[in-house]
Amino acid sequence: MKRTILSIIVATSLSTAAVAGDMNSDSQTDNAWEKGAKDAWIDGKAEATLLFNGNLDSFDINTDVKDGDVILTGKVDNSVDKKLAEELVANIDGVMSVDNKLSVIEDRDMDSMTSDMSDDVEDGVDEGTSELTDAKIATVIKTRLLMDSDISGFDIDVDVEDGNVVLTGTVDSDAEEDLAVEIAKNASDVKNVENNLKVVTTTAMN
Repeated sequence: MKRTILSIIVATSLSTAAVAGDMNSDSQTDNAWEKGAKDAWIDGKAEATLLFNGNLDSFDINTDVKDGDVILTGKVDNSVDKKLAEELVANIDGVMSVDNKLSVIEDRDMDSMTSDMSDDVEDGVDEGTSELTDAKIATVIKTRLLMDSDISGFDIDVDVEDGNVVLTGTVDSDAEEDLAVEIAKNASDVKNVENNLKVVTTTAMN
């Protein structure tokens, strides 16, 4: 009798464990499916965002997404386009990080040291406080614009009120204009960006 009861207990335990294992397996499958679906949505959104930007040749840019991390590969005409593509993708909901592996066709490469310095400035501000004041938002944006070798940061004024950013001044091309706007949008606690920048070419200035 004791053996029978013991056998029933063991069998019940094994059955419960098997059911729990199946449930965990189903849960893991569902989570994997949800992550895959989210990555596919981000991938499609990234491709569409790049496609509809008139300053980029999106057919030469490839996007791969895994767990919200985006990898950009392919080629662009210059370093402005490279950074513009990264800023556009980074601004998409759900994107955790952007690994920019785009190759610049021109000999002129992106100044990585300047980029790292600007990132450090923004990261330091983000970690120091959960709520940025308008003055700090303006400082972050202005610093990134000044440190970016592809933008004439001295020709751009940044005004912030209640998280709303207004950019005024001049830039050398449409791509630089887009890049400046995206840099402003990507700063923490920015609610809206009003673009009053004007494109002034060298010919027009002469």
